[in-house]
Amino acid sequence: MVQIINLEQEHLIAAKISGKLTEKDMEKMHPLIHNIIEKGHKVDFYFEMEDFKGYTLKGFWEDLKIDSAHLGDYGKMAFVGNKKWQEWAAKATDFFIKSEVKFFDISEKQQAQNWIKS
Repeated sequence: MVQIINLEQEHLIAAKISGKLTEKDMEKMHPLIHNIIEKGHKVDFYFEMEDFKGYTLKGFWEDLKIDSAHLGDYGKMAFVGNKKWQEWAAKATDFFIKSEVKFFDISEKQQAQNWIKS
């Protein structure tokens, strides 16, 4: 599930994610991305992962399609979680996307919010 949260930055998509992300969850994100791009900004992301279990197959496919269509449109990405595999996923994202990507432990949530806003 994706729950959009407001960190009061017009170029930032901030969300709490939990469970398994579905195709519908990813479809919610796409118009948000377009709204920011249309205003002439790169899109920054803040993802707070709580009890996040990954993606459904269709959700993963939809995320890949969106990301491949917008590779040059992304700015910074902050991933906040408490699992080692989430840190590895953030590092893999950093490898494939031309953005600055950082993983923060859940205890560093405020530091992550400060970093994404800077």
